[in-house]
Amino acid sequence: MPRKSTFHGGLPVNILGIAGSPRAGGNTEVLLAELLAGAAEVGAETEAVHLRTCAIHPCTGCERCRKDLTCTRFYDSMHLLYPKIEAADGLIAGSPTYNYNITPEMKAFIDRLYPYYRFSDERPGPWSTYFAGQGKQALVFSVAEQDDPEERGFAIEAMQRPLEALGFEVTETVHEGGYFPKGAVVRDPALRKRAREAGRRFARRLR
Repeated sequence: MPRKSTFHGGLPVNILGIAGSPRAGGNTEVLLAELLAGAAEVGAETEAVHLRTCAIHPCTGCERCRKDLTCTRFYDSMHLLYPKIEAADGLIAGSPTYNYNITPEMKAFIDRLYPYYRFSDERPGPWSTYFAGQGKQALVFSVAEQDDPEERGFAIEAMQRPLEALGFEVTETVHEGGYFPKGAVVRDPALRKRAREAGRRFARRLR
């Protein structure tokens, strides 16, 4: 359930968190909880979505959405998430690093955001996005087993670049390494504190 609170003198900002890990209670979910807890501490309204609990078909490239402006190829969990994404002022998206990249769950989620692009009739032609000019912001994070940043791959970029193309300003990235066993993040209070601080910073920027 969302945590609800109010900024002094105004309505709360709405932050939607997306966890792309297939592992229940894993390090990605723990970090997302800390990020959202930090945001809630400064008055944001937050909600977490765990993609492992969602049924999201991979995009097939049928491109019906170019005309229909929503996905009409599939009717699945994305149709529950589209209104939440549109209502959110900020998006926090996180994935563990799988083979240098994001998880299939996160990739399917990102690909199914394609209906938010607005194309001309020409190909490739000029394009814009539904979110252009809305002032939406995003924070992306990843958790990797590897300590060496060079071995952590491009999970951050795989989330950051599509969100930026869609019109989100990615104001912060968090890329943590050296965590693989389930619960490793729980046992690191310094990391959890950093995540809470990042969540607070993100919510304050949205104000």
